[in-house]
Amino acid sequence: MKIGIDIRNIGKKRTGDEAVFFNLVKNLAQIDNANEYELFTDTKDPEVLQNIRTGLEIENKNNFKIISLQTSNKFTWNFWTLPQYLKKNPLDIYHTQYILPFSIPKNIKLITTIHDVSFRAFPEKIKWSDLFFLKILIPWSLKKTAKIITPSEFTKKEIIKYYDTPAEKIEVAYNAVGDNFFQEISQTKIEAVRKKYSLPVKFILYLGTMQPRKNLPVLIRAFASLADRSSYKLVLVGNKNAHNFDKKIDAAITKSNLQSEVIFPGFVDEADKSTLYKLASLFCFPSLYEGFGIPILEAMASGIPVLASDIEPHREIAGQSVFYFNPENPDDLAEKIEKITKDEKLKTQLAQESQIQILKFSWKISAEKIHNIYCSF
Repeated sequence: MKIGIDIRNIGKKRTGDEAVFFNLVKNLAQIDNANEYELFTDTKDPEVLQNIRTGLEIENKNNFKIISLQTSNKFTWNFWTLPQYLKKNPLDIYHTQYILPFSIPKNIKLITTIHDVSFRAFPEKIKWSDLFFLKILIPWSLKKTAKIITPSEFTKKEIIKYYDTPAEKIEVAYNAVGDNFFQEISQTKIEAVRKKYSLPVKFILYLGTMQPRKNLPVLIRAFASLADRSSYKLVLVGNKNAHNFDKKIDAAITKSNLQSEVIFPGFVDEADKSTLYKLASLFCFPSLYEGFGIPILEAMASGIPVLASDIEPHREIAGQSVFYFNPENPDDLAEKIEKITKDEKLKTQLAQESQIQILKFSWKISAEKIHNIYCSF
């Protein structure tokens, strides 16, 4: 078969959804030598393209080819650029995320990955312009697609609940963590990363996007109320200039006079991420809504204690291997931070549980499941 995969997010510093498609393609390249793959991107930058080839380990894979289709924006891509290419160069399968391309040959089977439906569950936390298109295009895409892939049973249930989608149309393929999270890290590397991002000796870590649903003002308020706050800094890793940044983050920092205690290192290179987790005293993920939560797994794999908001997808993914808190109660979070930083027995227990739980997730297994979906058509 000829299979097309949308890899536009690879190299775009998009955290979760970039990691999903990067690891999917990388593992497909390791297990599939029979089918032909066309990987679609919207960049023609030679250096970026070479980095993608190297990262995906496809330089010597003759059945994997990158197709560069430049376009002015993502809407032009779906409405014109990609459909015109596919009419002249038909595929058997095209796999993207969320919104499908328009007006393409009917014999091409379409697959879409839906990471979460936060825009439906928390519409008040989405920009109105984004919400307008999502309300129109997501239902259309879900009806048109042959298969929907989600990262959790929770997201599958949410799609069924909000869009009345048949359950048999949805397949769950869990996310995982990269192999680099299980490799030993030298002390030299650890100190180099600390210096590169100007990290303090002891800190509480958050990593991810900074959208309103990530609930970072509650984490900031909890940090501000810690009795022994002087022992730690709060490090928030993500892009403050990204789309839909939560402006309440800066307001919460200013209100509590934490300008010197909250550190924003910016986007952290993938090669440095596993070391960053190792440097942290604990990891906190306060989201109000998630489809999965890859950073939780990354922190678990790194051997640091994890505090996670008590929401259904986190329970599904992490089980009893993390410490949960009420995401709407900063006092509860502050109390849990105090406990986890002082209770060595609890830290050991969580570390042991994490090492068992993390074994349930594998990019190779998920890629094999998606490969089987491709081959079922």
